[in-house]
Amino acid sequence: MDPDAVKSTLSNLAFGNVIAAAARDYKKEIIAQEKLKSSSSFNEEVDLDELMDDPELEKLHADRIAALKKEAEKREALQRKGHGEYREISEGDFLGEVTGTEKAICHFYHKEFYRCKIMDKHLKSLAPRHVDTKFIKLDAENAPFFVAKLGVKTLPCVILFSKGIAIDRLVGFQDVGGKDDFATRTLENILIKKGIISEKKDNEDDEDDDYHENSQRTVRSSTNPDSDSD
Repeated sequence: MDPDAVKSTLSNLAFGNVIAAAARDYKKEIIAQEKLKSSSSFNEEVDLDELMDDPELEKLHADRIAALKKEAEKREALQRKGHGEYREISEGDFLGEVTGTEKAICHFYHKEFYRCKIMDKHLKSLAPRHVDTKFIKLDAENAPFFVAKLGVKTLPCVILFSKGIAIDRLVGFQDVGGKDDFATRTLENILIKKGIISEKKDNEDDEDDDYHENSQRTVRSSTNPDSDSD
């Protein structure tokens, strides 16, 4: 046999053994990594199981669920009373609307008055954000009895009711700076200070795009900026 051929064959065999050994080592490494990953996953599952069995965590979770359920039921009950939206009512419905709830805001307006329309826009944005308070509006022309009874002389006039009793009012735009371009947030802060609505938490702020839009965008000034009288 040719000595060179024998040498080449032996060399090839040696190279083949090295490759085979490397392949075996690589396979072992992959198997070891898979075992380690499997072991780590198992430990995580065990830890989660232990946490789920923690009686204190279970109680916290149950309490949270109960609180959310109670809040949802309260919200539904208020919505059945007309909360959560800005609605127009008639004079015949007025007493029932303001006495049938804890807190109510009623806007006495005139359909032709520009500033009444501005007030409408802001109250409509606030109503869905403050479900605890009822937001309603009443055409002053069609409610002469309550206009006289409540001494409504300047429009817009927003009267605040607590348990059916008028506790405060906003006359014209005096409380919001006397200008047409006030922000919804300005009106909201005034109503919060008067105690007729509650401050919203940061995580509740939110969903209402109309509110954010009105808070940041000014309303164009009227050609007749002064409040209108009855």
